[in-house]
Amino acid sequence: MYRTHNNGELRAENNNTKVTLSGWVQKIRDKGFMVWVDLRDRYGITQLIFDEERTPKEVMDKASQLGREFVIQVTGTVIERESKNPNIPTGDIEILVSEVIVLNTSLTPPFTIEDNTDGGEDLRMKYRYLDLRRKPVRNNLVFRHKVTMAVRNYLSEKDFVEVETPYLIKSTPEGARDFVVPSRMNEGQFYALPQSPQTFKQLLMVGGMDKYFQIVKCFRDEDLRADRQPEFTQIDCEMAFVEQEDILNTFEGLTKHLLKEINGVDVEKFPRMTYDEAMRRYGNDKPDIRFGMEFGELNDVAQHKDFKVFNSAELVVGIAIPGGNQYSRKEIDKLIDWVKRPQIGALGMVYVKCNEDGSYKSSVDKFYDQEDLAKWAEATGAQAGDLICVLSGEANKTRAQLSALRMEMAERLELRKVDEFAPLWVIDFPLLEWDEETNRYHAMHHPFTSPKPGQMELLKTNPGAVKANAYDLVLNGNEIGGGSIRIHDKEVQSKMFDYLGFTPEEAIAQFGFLMDAFQYGAPPHGGIAFGLDRLVAILGGQETIRDFIAFPKNNAGRDVMIDAPAPIDEQQLNELNLNITIKD
Repeated sequence: MYRTHNNGELRAENNNTKVTLSGWVQKIRDKGFMVWVDLRDRYGITQLIFDEERTPKEVMDKASQLGREFVIQVTGTVIERESKNPNIPTGDIEILVSEVIVLNTSLTPPFTIEDNTDGGEDLRMKYRYLDLRRKPVRNNLVFRHKVTMAVRNYLSEKDFVEVETPYLIKSTPEGARDFVVPSRMNEGQFYALPQSPQTFKQLLMVGGMDKYFQIVKCFRDEDLRADRQPEFTQIDCEMAFVEQEDILNTFEGLTKHLLKEINGVDVEKFPRMTYDEAMRRYGNDKPDIRFGMEFGELNDVAQHKDFKVFNSAELVVGIAIPGGNQYSRKEIDKLIDWVKRPQIGALGMVYVKCNEDGSYKSSVDKFYDQEDLAKWAEATGAQAGDLICVLSGEANKTRAQLSALRMEMAERLELRKVDEFAPLWVIDFPLLEWDEETNRYHAMHHPFTSPKPGQMELLKTNPGAVKANAYDLVLNGNEIGGGSIRIHDKEVQSKMFDYLGFTPEEAIAQFGFLMDAFQYGAPPHGGIAFGLDRLVAILGGQETIRDFIAFPKNNAGRDVMIDAPAPIDEQQLNELNLNITIKD
């Protein structure tokens, strides 16, 4: 056998035991007459000792030829370590080696395989198989495994059945761009990789599965960022004979279970907030409620004077920065420059310092007196010592700009604590949103989302006012899950396609199979999908998902390790009937 123990399990009680260990050489300290080697595997590190007085000469010779990341097998005796290391579990012992076998040699790695490495992100992604040997990365993958097992165990105990759905499906026009796969056997036709198993899980409900889940890969050909990959993993769930309350209660339970099981945290409160309220109070539909700085709308108390910037604005709104009164003029000017960056897009910012003596000093003292500014402070909840920051303009853009400022200040003030968890349900989303490019309404979630009860007729007269029977679960300012109660009636689904601009022929071509299924006794149903990558990162105290994915892609959607995507040869192109000129 290659090993009797792993490198993390031997302790002082194993003294005088003969053992065989295998692993990678982490570090070598060669004194000539004595050599120490740190041997590493997934489970930990064990120190080996080669001593010319106690170790056979041929074994000493082999020890002097070892290099970093050599794969070796050693046999020896567990002895008490003279210089104990309290920082590792095996720090009280070492192995007096009597035999060593080199299982494989190694080139010198391009970066140090230590907790704190000298390798940059691009280099480590190119050699990801080496990066996986580092403890932080390995621990992240083990952490992900624990989360997925906790999810599976919880849902299985609640009578959910895990069912696999196809990866080669039909392209649909809604949502993000599809990744498409040419079919060799069907010339000129293409499969698409699923953006989600949405229609299949609805068909499973028609099929009577009642409770379904799947931890599933999904694919979207869209622009990337730190928390988005072209392929990602969902915890996809669906239930039959349920209303919104049933879904919320079930998946509150799952979230509580994960927080307790993984983080040891008890969270009882899952407040609910409408989409409109979230936008009004925080400027976005996934607010971080671990801290304050709620929006204060100032139209009524700021548009009565001769200040044209505010008077011409659709919305005047502000937040109170805790302790911001101490900021110098130079620091405030930098803050103004920050909101004027192209990424934020504000034209400027008005500020008010709330002095400790109860007076106010603002950048618009020419237009507003102390009584006016006191009303601003009341509207924003500002206290003595705070700084009120005010933006104005078109309502939606201004809310988004102030929301970005709120989150930036929370980061600077260290208010977003990774060991604090604040979940929130956001409900009553708009069913439709207007798209300026196509000049028509699109489904805010997807075209299978049901309107709130009693609002279907509103689609004829005021489609923008219709609320969806939809819900998002937000955790610490991140959407970790979203879902809806689905349409389960063919006629209602046909009307929805009509309102979304599908012709009857287009609706049948794209979704005829689903509408046909609805004719055979489709039950009321609904569900939710969690973004597993993001959920794991947040539970692990981070917001960047790449470190929790074994083989992630970079910001350009490339796998730099295997150099993908890549051209294919002409023979394959011809077999697929693709007339593409290959670039050199």
